[in-house]
Amino acid sequence: MKKLALTFICILSFGLAQAQDNNWAVGFKLGEPSGVNFRKYFNNIHALDVTIGTYGGVLSNDRDYRSGRYKTTGLSIQVHYLWTTPLFNAENVRVYYGLGGQVNSRNYYPDNKKLLAPPGDREKTVSLGGSAIGGVEYFIPDNRISVFLETGAYVELLPRPFYLSPNLSAGIRFNL
Repeated sequence: MKKLALTFICILSFGLAQAQDNNWAVGFKLGEPSGVNFRKYFNNIHALDVTIGTYGGVLSNDRDYRSGRYKTTGLSIQVHYLWTTPLFNAENVRVYYGLGGQVNSRNYYPDNKKLLAPPGDREKTVSLGGSAIGGVEYFIPDNRISVFLETGAYVELLPRPFYLSPNLSAGIRFNL
């Protein structure tokens, strides 16, 4: 899965480098999830946001999950469709909100493995769910850099329905 994600990042980065319009942004976000962030703005109203990176390292590093625990970070791919609007009619400050999905690959430590195997035995778990985010983005005047702060929630559908995890991230983007 990590090789697939790295290939996806390389292809997407190449595509962004070839983009002729300046409606693309590439950046990094730190939080839940953390990783490389790509954004495509459409007509100043909508955007498509993709984050590829780690999940579970900040807010949910050691949590109860099914009949065991999550104890480590994992790979995450998160995609959102966003609606954006200027804040107080200032074009350099925009608020946004959106809906999307998230796929995670993480190590799961089931409680029943303690009886059958050495302590610390784990299973790879791939999870799929929906997510919602909202945030604010500040475009630095006369610059191609923007900074953002966002929050939201991830609700898992598979394999544990309604498992809820908060999302909170801050980051920086370079607008092409």
